[in-house]
Order: sequence, then structure tokens, then C-alpha cells
Amino acid sequence: MARHTQPINTCRVTGPVAAGAVFSLILLALAAVASRAQWPVSFGVADWAALRFTVWQSFLSALFSVVFAIPVARALARRRFAGRQLLVTLLGAPFILPVIVAVMGLLVVFGRAGWVSQGLGLLGLPPLSIYGLTGVVLAHVFFNMPLATRLILQGWQSIPAEQFRLAGQLGLPPSVTFRTLEWPVLRQVVPGAFALIFVICLTSFAVALTLGGGPRATTIELAIYQAFRFEFDLGRAAVLSLLQLVVAGSAAVLALWILPPIAVQMGRDRPVQRWDAQGAGLRALDTLWIGLASLFLLVPLGAIAVSGVMGLAQMPVLVWHAAWTSLWVATLCTCVLVMLALPISIWLAQTQRGGAEALTLIGLAASPLMIGTGWFILINPFASPVQLALVVTALVNAMMALPFAVRILMPAMRQVITDYGRLSASLGLSGLALWQIVVLPRVRAPLGFAAGLAAALSVGDLGVVALFADGDRATLPLQMYRLMGSYRTDAAAGAALLLLGLALGMFWACDAWGRRHVDG
Repeated sequence: MARHTQPINTCRVTGPVAAGAVFSLILLALAAVASRAQWPVSFGVADWAALRFTVWQSFLSALFSVVFAIPVARALARRRFAGRQLLVTLLGAPFILPVIVAVMGLLVVFGRAGWVSQGLGLLGLPPLSIYGLTGVVLAHVFFNMPLATRLILQGWQSIPAEQFRLAGQLGLPPSVTFRTLEWPVLRQVVPGAFALIFVICLTSFAVALTLGGGPRATTIELAIYQAFRFEFDLGRAAVLSLLQLVVAGSAAVLALWILPPIAVQMGRDRPVQRWDAQGAGLRALDTLWIGLASLFLLVPLGAIAVSGVMGLAQMPVLVWHAAWTSLWVATLCTCVLVMLALPISIWLAQTQRGGAEALTLIGLAASPLMIGTGWFILINPFASPVQLALVVTALVNAMMALPFAVRILMPAMRQVITDYGRLSASLGLSGLALWQIVVLPRVRAPLGFAAGLAAALSVGDLGVVALFADGDRATLPLQMYRLMGSYRTDAAAGAALLLLGLALGMFWACDAWGRRHVDG
């Protein structure tokens, strides 16, 4: 019997070429910015403080996100109830929300004048302080705990139903079932989820800008923005970007070493029944975790909806034009992402260690603001960057979403290689026929999730477009910021609600396409 699975006979060039193109574009942007810098540039006290705060808040944010996601994901894996699919879809909502919109919702609920503080005041207790480290970590958990829940839930759903059936026939108690079936999956999924969220939080910008609370709560990303926006010190910004790249790259390399080998499992794709979760106590515990997670995630979304309904009628026509612009930019971003993520993920899936995809996290280490500025410098001698603002925004958004997509696609790609690698090789399947007959039908669900994530992130992005766009090329987030800057708060709230609807709508459409004919 063969010791290893047979590799899928795909083109061995497309994966490395796609990955190399992404890294080349990032390095070109960094080189362009560095070429405008005046060296040497030294680090000051504020820069080292930003580094310490960035690493510490990223660690706490990733830790709390994963720790709270484990019982929520386990409860969702064990329970079937009306509205479960809708809840699982809404778990992606906080992560795909435009950051400033989500922060508005958190402030309404947890701010000093928010609903929770008002309740504490009735009890004679002081209000909450959401600014500083507490606020930054709270916001990051709000954004990233649902992502960790989805990743862990996908891992648990990959356990074949036959194994749970056997555990039920043997009468194994829940603790033994967890140790023998669920714990091995956690060991595979949790380190990758922690590393992914840690690197995401390393590049925090809008959260630190709105909730940081001063110089003591400044991230490296925020320091890069300040160097560009207020000082126009390209040298310091370039050095800070390299520092960010080193920190996030080190985290990715560490993940490469600590992630265990992936052990894929084969089954007959039967619906999963959980005989280990029949007790009233376990049912109550799962209900409690699902209820708490739902309140934490959905109440701020409800606050956004309440404040936005009143402002819908006050939105100017420019908001609707900006919404259309955001839609086609997100569509272009999603198409580019799929063309990059599929060959890269199947190329990495044929490696023996589960940490190969950790190398893709380095792409998150580069600041989108830095990439946009670098491309501005490169494009400016040959064409007007303003004319290419929306195309550049779509490409940068696709590159920023690529690590998420690869991480989501990897388990399904490995399963395809294990189940169909040898059969495909014996039949001589390759190229487009292999993708159409074997690969795409088996990775449809995670591909839809990844595409929806990219589309929603692109719809709500406010970063690169702010560097390039003019009045005729504004996306919806940029138009919303302009309304806020002109103190048209009601119209801005309506735009925020519209933006929330677009982000959730695109995510739902792609995710529903992926889950069609797939048992959830």
C-alpha cells in the first residue's frame, strides 16, 4: 500500500506563479516607497511603544477570540435548530463589516453613554471605559471571534458521521468522545486560526484610530498612517512597514513550525448525528453559549440598524452612485481572488505539513496603505493614479483577502487530494477537466465562503481608495466618511445601514451558492 496520497495532476506552474506575482507586487510597492525615503532612519521611543502595544493587543485579541470561539463552534456543531443556517451566516457579519460602522455599533452598546453603561448607572456603578487596550481588544474579538468560530466549525464538520455513530454504539461519554474525535481536530485548526487572527490584529488601523485612546495605544499601522498623513516622512513609514513585515513574518514562520501535520479523514458524506450531546445539561450549556455569542454579535448590529433606518430618506443621490461603484469594485476583487486562491491553495495542499499556508500570512503583514502609496509612486510617471483608483483598490483588496481564502480552502483541497488523487492520476485527468469534474464540486462550499468574505471586505474597505479617489470615483465607505466629515450624521447613518446591507448581501449570495446541495 502506498505511504502517501497521490498528488493531483494540476499545472505545477500556476500556483507558484500566482504566489510569486502577489509577493512581487508587495515588494515592488515597498521598494518604491523606500526609494523615496531618506536614510538612515532610526526608531524613537514612540515607535518602540507602538511595537509593544501592537504585539500585546494582537496576542490578547487572538487568544480571547479563539478561546471563546471553541465552545460556540462546538455548540453549533452539536445542535440543529430553526434558524441555525442564518445564524452561521451571520457569524461572518462582524468580520466583514466596515470597521467604522462596527465601531459605531460597539459604542452605542458599550460606550460611556451606551446601553450597558446606562444599565450600570441604574445600579450605581461607573460606566464602562471602552478606549485604550480594553476597547481595542473588545473590537478585535467582535470582528475575529466569528471568523475563528467558522474555521473551527468547518474543522469539526469534517469529522465523518461514521465515527460519531461508532462512538454512540460504544456508549462513549462526552469527555471520551471529545478526547478521541474532537481534540485532534482542534489541534489542527486552532493554531492556524490563532496565527491568522494574530496577524490580522497586527495590521489594525481603524480600530486603533477610533478606540486607541492616545499615544499609549498606537499600533504600527496607525504610526505608518501618521508618518504619511501628517509628516509625509516616507523613510519612517517605510521602516515601520518593514518592521511590521518582520513581526508578522516571524509569526507566520512560528506557525509553520508549531502546526502539526494534517490528518484528513474519509467518510461517506452522511448527515452527522451527535449521540454524545443528548443530556439536558449539555443542551442547556450549548444553548447558553449560542445565546451569549448571538447577543454579543447581533446587538451591535441591531444598534446600527436602528440608527440607520431614520437616515435612509436623507441620503443624497451620490450615495447610490457610490454604492454601485462599490459593487463592481467588489465583483472585480472577487474574480481576481478566485483566480489567485485556487491554484495557490491546491499547490500548498500537496505539501506534507499543515503549516505551509502560514507563509501566506506574510501578505497580511504589508500595510494596504503602504501598498497603495507604492503603487501610486510606480504608476504616476506613466498614467494618472486617479484614473486607475478603483482598479488598484480592487487588486489590493484581493491581495489582502488572499490569506483568508487560502486558509479556508486548504482543508477541502487536502481532502480532494486524499480521496481522488490516485483515481484522477489513473484516469489521466488533468487541466480544466480535472478542475471541473473533481476539484471544484468538492471545494464549492469553502470557495463560496471565501469569495463572499472577499466581496464583503472589498465593499466595506476604506483604505487605498482614500489615497487615489476623487469626487467622481468615491466608493460607499468613502462617501459615508465624507458625510460624517460634513456633520450630516443622519445621512451617514443611513449610508452605514446601506453599506451593512451590501456587505451582508454579497457575503450571503456567495456563501449560499457554495452551500447549495451541500449538507450544513
